[in-house]
Amino acid sequence: MSEQHTYRVIVRGTWDGLTDEARARLLAEAADHGMASMRFTEEGSLSYEPAPLKHFSMRYVVVSDAADGEEMAGAIAEDRAEGTLRDLGHGFRDLKSTVTDLDTMKINRKPASRR
Repeated sequence: MSEQHTYRVIVRGTWDGLTDEARARLLAEAADHGMASMRFTEEGSLSYEPAPLKHFSMRYVVVSDAADGEEMAGAIAEDRAEGTLRDLGHGFRDLKSTVTDLDTMKINRKPASRR
């Protein structure tokens, strides 16, 4: 069995070709998708600013084979984002992901005397 790693992935994109209905829904729900909603989850959490309604980000937790690396984790998250946004009926473009491998991330702890 291959080793599994946990990745945190931020997928960023730009709204594109939003219908009037989609734009109105995003604006109405903007309070639910601000800074307080930013969580890394398997199903993803959407966040955006309502003014201007231009860019968005989605945060994911992806568990996949370590051998496939960060590139695969990013592709998986981007695929999830595309599916979610299409299901919601929101137009988008220019998806880009930033990936952090939590299993190889180095944590710098401050000495007790400096806390």
